Amino acid sequence: MKSRNAAYYVAGALILTLGVTYAAVPAYRAFCSATGFSGVPITDSARFLPDRLYPSKESALANRITVHFEATASDELKWKFTPQQKYVKVLPGETALAFYTAENWGTEDVIGIATYNTTPSRMAPYFAKVECFCFEQQKIRAGETVDLPVFFFIDRDIIDDSSLIGVDDVVLSYTFFKARRNKQGHLEPDAPLDVVEKASGFEGYELAKKD
Repeated sequence: MKSRNAAYYVAGALILTLGVTYAAVPAYRAFCSATGFSGVPITDSARFLPDRLYPSKESALANRITVHFEATASDELKWKFTPQQKYVKVLPGETALAFYTAENWGTEDVIGIATYNTTPSRMAPYFAKVECFCFEQQKIRAGETVDLPVFFFIDRDIIDDSSLIGVDDVVLSYTFFKARRNKQGHLEPDAPLDVVEKASGFEGYELAKKD
């Protein structure tokens, strides 16, 4: 499992440095769906088999991990975006359900797209979301309020990672941007690339635009 995760993230780094761009959204999202990279729900069913979705004897003896929730909406988006809970405490391997709320305060219907990030970043390979709203377009009508669920678990393999010994807190952050269509007709966050990179935890990568 750990070697497969390492291979996924090496492949992810190669794809990003070769120039994954907004123009390549379908390919990028296909990669994310297979690996969980950037918060897109993992579709590898091996991660969601029943024997993985409960604490093992070892992880049941571990400290609970506090997952803190943060929410931000860009200035261009007239939305109030907040987590419904400040935090939850979970054991490695234990599933949890959390909710965010988004309210459109504007006078027009708007489509938004959320990016995702975890802090510390080294937690990311173990933070698996069975279902979430990240990188999915969310249309909210003027004056409408919607609940956005996140169903997740922290992989119990985390207890074998010596670099995370004593790390009992993780922050799950989402940032909503107004959506726009690029030249290829794909919806993308309506914000400068460096802003989206930072919100998604990709700051420092060079993602060149393609014509």
